[in-house]
Order: sequence, then structure tokens, then C-alpha cells
Amino acid sequence: MDPRYSAQEHLLCDLCQKAALQSHCELCQINLCKACVGEHLSDSSKRHNVVPYRHRTSTPNYPKCPNHTQKHCELYCEKCDIPVCSNCLSSGKHKGHDLLDALQKLSSKTKDLENDLEELEEKIYPKYKEMTLGHSFYIFRDVPFERSFKLFLFLFCHHPMDILAEKIRKPKDKITLALDLNSEKVNLEKHYKKLTTAVTKQGEDWHRDINIIVNKQKSEIDEMKSEHLAALNKQEKEIKQITSDVKQSIVDLKKILDSNDVSLTSAYKPRNAQFRRLPPRANTSLPSFHPHQINRAMLHQMFGSLSALSITTEEQGYKMEEPKAISTPKVKPILDEPELITTIDTMYDKLCSVTCLNDGEIWTFGNDEFLKLYNLHGKILKSIQTKSGNRPWDIAVTRSGDLVYIDQDTRTVNIVKNEQIQEVIRLQGWIPYYVCSTSSDDLLVTMTSTDYKKSKVVRYSGSTRKQTIQFDSEGTPLYLSCSYITENRNLDICVADYGASAVVVVNQAGTLRFRYTATPSTTKGSFIPYGITTDSQSQILTADCHNNCIHILDQNGQLLRYINNCDLQDPMGLCVDTRDNLFVTEFNSGKVKKIKYM
Repeated sequence: MDPRYSAQEHLLCDLCQKAALQSHCELCQINLCKACVGEHLSDSSKRHNVVPYRHRTSTPNYPKCPNHTQKHCELYCEKCDIPVCSNCLSSGKHKGHDLLDALQKLSSKTKDLENDLEELEEKIYPKYKEMTLGHSFYIFRDVPFERSFKLFLFLFCHHPMDILAEKIRKPKDKITLALDLNSEKVNLEKHYKKLTTAVTKQGEDWHRDINIIVNKQKSEIDEMKSEHLAALNKQEKEIKQITSDVKQSIVDLKKILDSNDVSLTSAYKPRNAQFRRLPPRANTSLPSFHPHQINRAMLHQMFGSLSALSITTEEQGYKMEEPKAISTPKVKPILDEPELITTIDTMYDKLCSVTCLNDGEIWTFGNDEFLKLYNLHGKILKSIQTKSGNRPWDIAVTRSGDLVYIDQDTRTVNIVKNEQIQEVIRLQGWIPYYVCSTSSDDLLVTMTSTDYKKSKVVRYSGSTRKQTIQFDSEGTPLYLSCSYITENRNLDICVADYGASAVVVVNQAGTLRFRYTATPSTTKGSFIPYGITTDSQSQILTADCHNNCIHILDQNGQLLRYINNCDLQDPMGLCVDTRDNLFVTEFNSGKVKKIKYM
């Protein structure tokens, strides 16, 4: 087919699909050949306006009404979020609703679509393409300049990527190039081969009586290698999948914009906010082998050990700019009557914290030394005993799905990885109380001094202390007796201060934003907050144990509503899942209640 005429050959009659089109009915939005015009005009049940195809106007493609097949939807009901026809209005179903001309709605939605398309094409998609080029390597000072420069030119020509280094000015300059994940996999093979060689040599020195130890450590290397490789493959697969989704979104948006179809436009749901959040990057600490001098009296201890493979994730070193707001995002309304979805009976007589592993599984604990994972039917999926045998004090789940718990008796914060418990933080002079995992995978820990006179919040990255929040700008203590803690979507840090009968909220830098204290007129008894959590709307929910209710605040501390039905008794721990369903532990009944409130 001659490409000069391919477009014309595809313009066929919509009725017969055989002959070339010549005319267009502007009222029915249909293209017709000369032979089919008469057949189309013979339908006297509709009005027609047939014009030559090249003289057609850009009449919008109004959708047919699903309830009144002879009508087109030329209006749009804002409250019902659907196109409507004149008969729909006559029925009275949309009485009092805000109505827009469909063209007006199409115009506003089209602008949103165009902005989403622009961001996907010019910002998000290029950033994901850049990410697929991955990590870095170095040409060090001891490499001759001429050889370094040739290698630089070769790689730059074969890898269209950004140069992450200073200009090459001297033979000793360091050059850093962004390489893809495949390069790291190649280096991975070399590193693990060196490990295997080192272990094998050590094994030969010890002869056949230690072959069992050699084989054991080779097996450990293979397992770590597989785990390492799997982590890289997983990251590469995730980035490629999201990149594919971005490309598909671009195609879908272009299709909607080209169609001029109100139905497609109104049904569009943007995913740009999801794509702006770049996936975490694997941060690997390669294991190494440390041989020891042979001491046959201590074979197992002296042979040598492999350091553990450490694969963590970290946020990218850059952030994508949020686009300027062009329309008010749709807000989820709070239900007038929250609905009790399900009740999980843990059989504990004292039940404390709760945290979601996912939308179908929750971690909780009671008055013994076990941490238990339940599904929504009340079945115990896992039961993990604390390392010390003490009762845990609080729990949280990290972004990677690992469980974190507080042990007050040992003054430690511990993490459970693959059902193995590791101590992360050990305090001196302070007692840890409650913990939460942040969006950046840090840990926020509330703690009190051993004399119970001071309280503070400390941010940790792993075991490294990054931030301490204790005083306001005038040097006055922010907290009296900290309890539960959470991070809001706007990165505010929200603490239930039961000693001060207040919810204390500071921003990411630790500056006080507000205190919420319920007035006596709004509560039957004294307000003492315990559990606290936040949802997708940055609303703050706190458990009022003495008044058997949940206070819902907006992100600025204004009371929006109470949850005081659902037969709540002694609410304590709170968490929400990804769909904004609320989970509440009842301290004395040992039950967890799932509540729909939005």
C-alpha cells in the first residue's frame, strides 16, 4: 500500500464499511457513502442533517442516553457525575442538582487530560526511562587519562545517558557514568566468584575434615547471590512495568482527546499522582568473607564467616515536582453513620495496638509475649514470640512489610525479618513507648525518661538517630506523656499525648502546628487520647477510650465528626488500610473492629 494514500483508503462508510465516505450526518454523527445516504434518511424517527464530509462541523459526539435510547445526553449532572438527557431531567431524579452543559464539562476535563498527558510525556516517562539506566560505576585515578577518555566516549555513544561527574580536566579526574542494572549484575557475578574462591582456598588449607563447613558456606553464598539477583530483577521488573503503564496512560489519554467523546472523558481517572511516587531503589551492602587462622580446637568459630547480605531500599536522590493545582481534588465525604464491617475476636482479655500488613491481614498483640497476624476471618496466620519473652508495647509495619515492635523491659526497638528478630535500637536513660514507620522508611519513636518527667520523639534511620523533637521555639516541652504516634500524608508528625489530654501535631522539621484538646461540652468524660492514625485525606483519627468514640480531625486540627456508634467499648489501637477502612482494638473485649467511615 502506498503510504501517501493509506489514510484515504481507511475512510469508509460507517454503514456498509465498503465504499468511500462522501457525506456526514451532523445530528447522528455518522459517515456515509453516496449509496447509503438514502437508506439513512429513510429513518423518519430521527432528525437528520446530511452535509458533504469536508463541510462537516466539529459537533461533539454526545453519548446516547442509556435510559432513553432516542435521546442524546447534552447536559452533565455534577452531583451524580454522569451525562444526562432532557428526559432524565423531566423524571425529577436530578432535581436541585448542579447541571453543566456537556461541552463545558468536556472543556474542563479536556484541560485536565492535556495537563496529565503533558506531565506523563515530558516529566514522568522520561524520568522512568532514566531510572532504567540505573546505578553508577567509577573510572578511578590510577587509570590513564587517555584510556579513561576513550572508555568514556565509547560508553557515552552506546548509552544515551546523563553524565554524573565533573568535567574531565586532569588525568586524575574521576568519571561517573550511569549504567543500567545489567552492569551491576555482571559485577555481581565477579564479586560472588571471588567469595567462592576465597572460601574454597580456605577449605583446601583445612583439608577434608572441614569440607562440610566449606560446603555449608558455599551454599550460603549461593543463597545470597540468588537473593541479590532476585532483588535486582524485581526492581528492574517493577520499573519496566510502571514505565509500560505510563506509556499506556499516554496512549489512552491521546485516544480520549482525539475522540471528543464525553463518556470517555468523564470516565477518565488520572494516575499521575501514582506515577509521581517513584519506586524505592535497592541499596545493597555486599557480603564479604573473613578468613581466620586455623585453630583445630575451634573449627566452627575460627573457620571464618560471611557477612550478611543487606538489601535495603532508599528514596531516589531527586524528587519530581508536583504540578500546580489546576482543579480541586475530589474529597471523600465522611459517612453520617459509619458502618461496622466485621469483628475479629482475638480471645485476648487485654488488646493493645493494631497495624495493617495489607488490606486483608493485621498484626496485633495482647497481654502475653506473642505477636500475632490475623486475617479478617479471625484466623491466626503467624505467631511470633518476642526475643526476650517480655510483652511487647507497640508495633508497626515498615514499607517493605517487616514487623517492628517495642520491648520496654529491654528498652529496645526490634525488627522481625523472615521471622528472625533483630535488635535495631537500644536506649540508655530513656524508655521507648510507641513507634511508627514513615513514608521515607524511617522510624519515629516516642520515649520517656527513666524518671518519667520528660518525653520526646526521635527519628531513626536504621539505628542512626536523625532528629529529636522535644521543645517548641520558646524552649517549652512539646509533650507531657507521649503515647501513640503516626505520620500524616503531609509529613506532619501526630502524637497522642495522654498526659496532656491533647493531640500534638508538628511539621516535618519539628515545629509545632497545633494542639487539639476536646472541650468538655463535646465529651461526656475527660478526653484522653490513645491510639492515633491518619488516612488518605490527611485526616487525623484518635481513640477516646474514656468516651468510647473516635475523634476525626482535619489536617489543621479542626474537629470534623465523631465515630460514636458501632458499639465501641474502650477503643485503644487504631490503623487504616489502603482503602481508608478503620481498624480499632477494644482494650477489654479483645476484639478488633473494622469500620467503614468514608
